[in-house]
Amino acid sequence: MNRWEELTGGTSGHAYAARFAALAETGKDMHGEASLCAALVPPGARVLDAGCGTGRVMIRLAELGYDCVGVDLDASMLAVARRDAPELPWFQADLTEFDPATLGIAADFDLVVVAGNVFPLLAAGTEAQAVRGLAAVLRPGGLLVAGFGLDRAHLPVPPGIGLPEYDACCAEAGLTLVDRFATWDAEPYDGGGYAVSVHRR
Repeated sequence: MNRWEELTGGTSGHAYAARFAALAETGKDMHGEASLCAALVPPGARVLDAGCGTGRVMIRLAELGYDCVGVDLDASMLAVARRDAPELPWFQADLTEFDPATLGIAADFDLVVVAGNVFPLLAAGTEAQAVRGLAAVLRPGGLLVAGFGLDRAHLPVPPGIGLPEYDACCAEAGLTLVDRFATWDAEPYDGGGYAVSVHRR
């Protein structure tokens, strides 16, 4: 069982979606992740939303003209995604055992986005395996973009993987760090408790 399942019991989809809907009603921009991805690859690019949750990021990217696939382990989150965008491809799969061939997905993505604290919520010790699987579905030159909290203020669980460990996992998987930001709005990273990392295959 991963840390997300321990935290939520796999039943949090509707509550999670409602929280973001409430934030959107305040006028807050809810599309920072999609906007950053759109700045990195052109419309029409193939994007894998790994740990897609309720589909907020992927639905926006699809609206912007991207060819998207969403993968998540949590059935309650995917139920919301399928309800909100039934025309898009959503798959239930464990990122630590991700094999696109078993799902009938071509492994030639231009970008993999991993938002929403996915890596710190994996089972401890499985992060490198997840990175390897995601790196393997990128075409040469493709990008892995991941944002996650690094301290208790930015995480719903005690901190897990840090940036040195994450960068080591990426290097082992054949990925090179090309940029790092403090937010999805691309503010420069200053050593704070949240980071968005861009690695290239």
